[in-house]
Order: sequence, then C-alpha cells, then structure tokens
Amino acid sequence: MGEFIYGGSLRVTIDDRALAHLQLVISNKLRRGESFHFSWREDASVGGRTSVWVTARSSLIYKYDTSRAPLLNAAWLDALSYTANSETGLHLVPEPAEHVGDDIPRALN
Repeated sequence: MGEFIYGGSLRVTIDDRALAHLQLVISNKLRRGESFHFSWREDASVGGRTSVWVTARSSLIYKYDTSRAPLLNAAWLDALSYTANSETGLHLVPEPAEHVGDDIPRALN
C-alpha cells in the first residue's frame, strides 16, 4: 500500500496500482492548468470522507510501497478522468475489467 500525501501532512493510504492511476490523472489535469477536488473515503476506524482542492501550487507526494511500476489500464484512466472532470471531482472508482490491448504498454515512472 502506498500513500498520497497532500500539503506535507494529510496522508491517505492507497493501493500502489490505484495510486499510479491517480497520479497520472492528477498530473494530466494539472498539466492543463485545471484545478479540481479530490475526495476519498476514510478508513472505517476514522470514518467519513476527506476532500482536498488540488491546484498547480499544491504540494503532492506519491509514496509507493513497491519499486515496480504497474502497467496502466486505459479504461481505468478514462473512468478516473471522467470523475475528475465532473462537478463532484476526482474520486477512486473500481478498476474496470481489463480487455486485451487496453493496458497502456508503459509503466508509470
């Protein structure tokens, strides 16, 4: 399990594979100069939901548990991008079933 760290102190644990997909979607939004909300459900022990406003000036850290970067699922990137462009903002959705040829043939570095 990796970590998404916002502002240096707000941390959320996210599966490495999901984190790699989120990193690419977030990077693409910021590269285009687009700000957006990113929300997630907290662990059951904490409860609730957290939402942050992400801008080009945000301090973001993606800390991975493993050194090996996963192949990226194009359908999942599309689904995450769709949420990022919605009025509710980016949130983690389940990974769609993979189809032959859907994986992007490069890993996120």
